[in-house]
Amino acid sequence: MKLVSVRHGGQTKIGAVVGDSVVIASGNIEHAGSMIDFLTSGGEGLAAMRTLIASGLCRVALAELVLLAPIPRPGKFLGVGLNYADHINETGRDKPEYPTFFTKQSTCVIGMGDAIHVPAVSEKVDYEGELGFVIGKRCKQVSVESAHEMIAGFTICNDVTVRDWQQRTPTWTLGKSFDTHGPMGPWLVTADEIADPHNLSLKTWVDDGLRQNANTGEMLFNCYELVAYLSQVVTLEPGDVISTGTPAGVGVRMTPRGYLKPGQTVRIEIEGIGALINPVIDEPADFLVTGNR
Repeated sequence: MKLVSVRHGGQTKIGAVVGDSVVIASGNIEHAGSMIDFLTSGGEGLAAMRTLIASGLCRVALAELVLLAPIPRPGKFLGVGLNYADHINETGRDKPEYPTFFTKQSTCVIGMGDAIHVPAVSEKVDYEGELGFVIGKRCKQVSVESAHEMIAGFTICNDVTVRDWQQRTPTWTLGKSFDTHGPMGPWLVTADEIADPHNLSLKTWVDDGLRQNANTGEMLFNCYELVAYLSQVVTLEPGDVISTGTPAGVGVRMTPRGYLKPGQTVRIEIEGIGALINPVIDEPADFLVTGNR
């Protein structure tokens, strides 16, 4: 299933994409008030969604809806640095012995079609096309062998980074967390529809220029290893998002620098998931986060 969070009739609802329509689950099945509520319900919620889909009812044309990030405000939004060998080579850093996690503040999350802002304080705004996965079960101290059972599904993330602010602190947090710098979507593809998350084509374009072209099989630490390692420290919960790192081709390593500029568009495609597309604009002077549109 392709699970979505959408704006419909002035309200945020969840549903599943079927062809050119969305089957609206909110108000029609239990545990569908938000995507996190739905994921928490586990198999019960998925079974109810399948029954609703089979009924042919509660459908709204996708063109009439506004797609939001599948998890508009995740409890945790974690990224992984230096997880592709070619990206490590282009940065000149050493290969990490352990996964390098950092936090993106959840207020940075935007959805399909929302604008990435170039803030007034920096022009060094970079893209990072990444495979993201979403936790579906509350868990701790998970083995690598059972980690796949904890993943609800997969999505596309753009780990937008303000490079000069990233380097101001060793944690990278501020440079990774500017408002609008966490594009995610266009939907969450349930794990049963992704046969092998570690063999997916990943491509990033800026306008018509192909900047990144890789395969998720090139990750140093795969999705299951990331879950196992992280869960030794923190309790993972439904709706937590982990963005698994970016391959080579980021703007900071281009000559001249390939930073994002207002008027450009970033498109990230991952095989089996789809495309995440976001325009780039100057940050509006009166911008204030008030929720996903």
